[in-house]
Amino acid sequence: MLVCMASNQQTSPGISELAKDSIRDRIGVVMGECGGRVQMRPIRGGLEWDAIPDYVVALSAREELSARLTIKNGNSLGGL
Repeated sequence: MLVCMASNQQTSPGISELAKDSIRDRIGVVMGECGGRVQMRPIRGGLEWDAIPDYVVALSAREELSARLTIKNGNSLGGL
């Protein structure tokens, strides 16, 4: 299905994408939706939390770079 949107509208992050729960001010990976909530997992793994869909937003460029660096650094620690 193709959805047309105005250029000023943003799409909500999809499954497996990095996103920010702006209520908790936490960045995580979108794992899915259930019961009207978005399940998110911390970027280094751990327990999922439920977020309100309207407050799950795409990351700014700076937030995304920082989150990806955290992931990369976490992956490199396994070899030490």
